[in-house]
Amino acid sequence: MHRPVQRVGRAPRLTRILVSAAAVPAVLVAAGCSSDSGSDSGSAGARQSASATPDAKKSASPTSEAVQPAKYTTLPRPCSVLSKKTLGELVPKADKSGKKGLSDDAGQRGNCNWSSLDNNGVKGSQFRWLNVALLRFESDARGSGEEQARAYFGKQVAGARAVEGAKGATSAPVAGTGDEATAVRYDLKKKEGSFKQQTVVARVENVVVTVDYNGAGLAGEKTPDSGDLLKAAEKATKEAVAAVSAANKDGKGDADGKGAGDGSGSASPSDDQSGAPSDGPSSKAASKPGSKAASKSSAGSDKASKSPSDDGAKSAAKKD
Repeated sequence: MHRPVQRVGRAPRLTRILVSAAAVPAVLVAAGCSSDSGSDSGSAGARQSASATPDAKKSASPTSEAVQPAKYTTLPRPCSVLSKKTLGELVPKADKSGKKGLSDDAGQRGNCNWSSLDNNGVKGSQFRWLNVALLRFESDARGSGEEQARAYFGKQVAGARAVEGAKGATSAPVAGTGDEATAVRYDLKKKEGSFKQQTVVARVENVVVTVDYNGAGLAGEKTPDSGDLLKAAEKATKEAVAAVSAANKDGKGDADGKGAGDGSGSASPSDDQSGAPSDGPSSKAASKPGSKAASKSSAGSDKASKSPSDDGAKSAAKKD
């Protein structure tokens, strides 16, 4: 009986074939993984991100010019800006020390006024009222002090032109007074008499100076000449502007080496400065001669003396 012959050697060959066949999918899978790995796109993205980084940093850190510091850092005492000679000419019967308005920051704002009544009995009386207001702007996020002062100057002039009840209002530039100056004048009828109003607004660097000056002939007295009043107001304004420059000479402040007012040398405007145009010098109410509203401080102060007709004018009218 013959046993079948076993074929040796085929099994190993078949095994090699099966092993090789099994290895092919693994290679293909490995190749597929390699081709889908996104290594090229990843590196390209990295390059793109890297190239974008400088621009992003550049846009995130924009360059901006620094705001120009304000030139004037203090104000003179408002009741000391005019000489006794000038006060004698404009308000001859007034107390030369003046009446200072209260201020929340004397280094930023202040005002002083004088009231004069020359009572001639039955012949009538001459009344004069003078107010000098100072407002200083500090450079901050809103812009330089000079830019803010320039904008405020324009609003002050516009406000003076728009006073309610003003008759025959005119305005003209004033030469040789600060960096810019404008005079506004008009007539205003009151029961006490006819008032001649002169408002001169001037700007010197980052400070705005406003002078209100009015006069009236009461109880039959002759009405003062508006031309003479205007010349007097312009003279007072020039003196006030010069006093601002002198107070800041060599950065020493006023004569005492302190700030304005009662020695409060704060050079930083209070937060309510943004509202200054509505409360500031020669606001519509404050510029009305013979009005109680004029008792408000012309430079953002809280209180000031009474207006032309509140004391002197009314008193003269009663006596006459």
